[in-house]
Amino acid sequence: MSTFLWESISFGPIHSRRLGSSLGVNLLPTDVKICSFNCLYCECGWTLEKSLTAREYYPVETVLQAIEHKLSSCQEQGTPVDSITFSGNGEPTLHPHFDKIIDGLIPLRDKYYPQAVISCLSNATQLMRPEVCTALKRIENPILKLDAGTQELLDIINKPTIPVNIQDVIDQLKTFDGEVIIQTMFLSGEQDGIAFDNSQEPDFSQWLESVKSIRPKKVMIYSLDRETPALQLHKFDKEKLETIAEKVRETGILTETY
Repeated sequence: MSTFLWESISFGPIHSRRLGSSLGVNLLPTDVKICSFNCLYCECGWTLEKSLTAREYYPVETVLQAIEHKLSSCQEQGTPVDSITFSGNGEPTLHPHFDKIIDGLIPLRDKYYPQAVISCLSNATQLMRPEVCTALKRIENPILKLDAGTQELLDIINKPTIPVNIQDVIDQLKTFDGEVIIQTMFLSGEQDGIAFDNSQEPDFSQWLESVKSIRPKKVMIYSLDRETPALQLHKFDKEKLETIAEKVRETGILTETY
């Protein structure tokens, strides 16, 4: 597949299936994906070996200046911004000063687009860093990944590049006291000769029990939408996603499909 990487710190706004007019923020280098996961479905391609080490991150002031320039330009042009969204070329919370960036962004949002929410699409692997967890609790939309109900399936789908214990992640998600959004990619396929489907038992029931214990304000369920680095993956259609969503809605949790 062709690897897709954002070429700037702030980009868009783009129309997001989930967030409306979304002004993107990329905290990572523009030449390589940096991530604590190596997901089979990632539009940025595979996580290269050793990409987590010896990388230079944008200084906090450089990031905030780029965001303010974009916000000011959008305001002057009358461009709507519904969400300021951290995504980009990998896992945004790996930036060593993610919390300081949130500190600086909130007053900028309040100045230019006070009605906009701040969102972060994260794989939740950095929640064990207290400053990251605290920063994510300060924004309106911490959208945190939980693609599997078992450690075995997490290792297949998400292929962590650092040690990640699924129960530790779930325990940290519980500390949000429901002020968190869970995002889950549902798909099936085969990797390294192992067939998988995270909508099937016993994994699905364990995923659902985890979601119930987290008590998120919303669950976002979606499937493949772009090219993927792994080839033998299969997208779920809207009807299938709705069937899954109904099982979550039965627990009283707001659930949307995309």
